[in-house]
Amino acid sequence: MCKIMLNSVDRVKKFVNETTKVDGDIFLQSDRYVVDAKSIMGIFSLDLTNPLKINFEKCSDEEKNQYLARIHQFIVNG
Repeated sequence: MCKIMLNSVDRVKKFVNETTKVDGDIFLQSDRYVVDAKSIMGIFSLDLTNPLKINFEKCSDEEKNQYLARIHQFIVNG
């Protein structure tokens, strides 16, 4: 699991654009709320002032690694 930061409208758009290319399911979590990472409206319902946890389901390791390389600019430490 890693954390990402989506603290602007532009970053959310770019993130969703990359995420929709993945066949598997990807979810974002903020505290107890979990949304589909392919849903712009879902993402905007989260607290975007803090990093979000990203979770994968039904994604192969290869697909997950390729995806993480494409979204590296959103990944934060911690």
